[in-house]
Amino acid sequence: MGSEEKIKKENKTSFMKNVAMLMLAQILIKVLGFIYRLVIVNVEGFGDVGNGYYDAGYTVYSLLLTISSVGIPSVISKLVSERVVRGDHRGAYRIFKVSLTTFTIIGAILSVALFFGADFIATNILDVPDIRYILMVLAPAIMFVASSSVIRGYFAGLGSMKATSISQTLEQFFNCVLTITFVYALVGKDPAVMAAGGNVSTTLSIIISFTYLYIFYKRRKKGIMKDCEAQTVEQEDKTTGKLLKTIFAISIPMTLGSLVSVVNNTIDTVTISNCIQTAFQGILETKEALETKAMELSGLLSKVVTIIHLPLAITGSFCTALVPAISSAIATNDYDTVNKRLSFSFFSSILIIMPCAAGLAVLARPILELIYPAASDGAGILMLSTITMIFVTLNYVVNGGLYGFGKVHIPAIALAIGAVLKLILNIILISNPAINIYGAVITAILCQGLSFVICMYYLNKEIKLKMNFKDHVLKPIIASVIMGVMVYVVYRLLTLVIGNSIATIISIIFGALIYALVVLLMKILKKEDIYMIPYGTKIYKVLVKLRFYKE
Repeated sequence: MGSEEKIKKENKTSFMKNVAMLMLAQILIKVLGFIYRLVIVNVEGFGDVGNGYYDAGYTVYSLLLTISSVGIPSVISKLVSERVVRGDHRGAYRIFKVSLTTFTIIGAILSVALFFGADFIATNILDVPDIRYILMVLAPAIMFVASSSVIRGYFAGLGSMKATSISQTLEQFFNCVLTITFVYALVGKDPAVMAAGGNVSTTLSIIISFTYLYIFYKRRKKGIMKDCEAQTVEQEDKTTGKLLKTIFAISIPMTLGSLVSVVNNTIDTVTISNCIQTAFQGILETKEALETKAMELSGLLSKVVTIIHLPLAITGSFCTALVPAISSAIATNDYDTVNKRLSFSFFSSILIIMPCAAGLAVLARPILELIYPAASDGAGILMLSTITMIFVTLNYVVNGGLYGFGKVHIPAIALAIGAVLKLILNIILISNPAINIYGAVITAILCQGLSFVICMYYLNKEIKLKMNFKDHVLKPIIASVIMGVMVYVVYRLLTLVIGNSIATIISIIFGALIYALVVLLMKILKKEDIYMIPYGTKIYKVLVKLRFYKE
């Protein structure tokens, strides 16, 4: 049995099965990430200040990580899937081998650069010298992530999301366990040292994940070679130079899109670090106090971002699965499938993200008090950030669509325009002591909103989506508003008789049940929508028995 046949049998590679696999993995990853952030923020001596150090160092690391690897899985999966659908297994494998060598070298160079440049970045760019420790412990991880990204992209192009989902889950599991262990081992030390200890776990967990991916590849190499030997079509004949040119022609714009997104976080890190010190100059007397205030507010924002990334884990799965699915459909001129997958991805994302936004908005303060009892500030920031969360979700889908159509430069340009706007407004707003950290949230909304409008305009030029505004947009919004109002009322009534923690948990469960009920009563999901879901046929039969639908 060849590798493709084995993978198809093993993973049942339909579009929604891949989405479901990625979705489950991403939920678990975000939950694990949320758990360790929750634990370390509440550790004595860490708090918002330690979280600020942790996040500032990680953001700089992410910038270099993006240059070496982010976007690469989508690029490789796109190129590989296009060749596999034509039967060119040798061409697909050659793309993998050339990419693995190239991006491993790029990753190694950037690892060395970050390690030896850590002191300069921390002192001269961030104006917080102690961040250098965090950058140094993270530096080796870049090379391993670059190599891992190529392997994940190759198997995604073959139709298997198993390598991606399991390796990422494994990585986050060890990251969660080791981060908590190292931070607790350093209790009593300076918050910057505790943050550096926590980030050692990132490098170690990435090495463990890479080891799994390497073993995953070696076990399937024999089947891959059989497919290459049995190939009957002519291999696409390109020199290594031309092949690299093709890879970079797609990867550079796509990576720039991801890079600009990370640049937005870097803009926040740099402007918060510097502009908060400017805003509070004269209010706080010492340089040390100003640095601590900057790290405290940076940590507060990071804490909120960790929360809103939980629902984004679900919707982000559509982008990852869309790229190879759309690319292979376009390669065979099957535009009806492209339209169905894109339209369903938009609809599903809206159906998921709207109730999450409504729930987080009405329960912002109770949720923060529940999960961060030792550092519960930031309710206003969380409420505002739900708007950003909606735009980020929509951008995931529209970007996945544009990548599949080969329009990889458009998301990069759109986000670059937003980034320039964000930089200018961040400096103005964050430097104002009356606005301070809220400036970063306001500019994030404007940046993501502008990016969505631009990208949607160009996607609409490629394909006219078969979406009904009333059923696919308006009804989910109405259902979310109904749920939000009822959750708020239930929470207020519960707090009259029980404490915040139990009241919040009950309200969240109640909200999920109410939203599901309203969606069914409003018939937002049609029969064909339910059939798109894994095991949708069985789910529909159950709903018919419960009399929500008629045969």
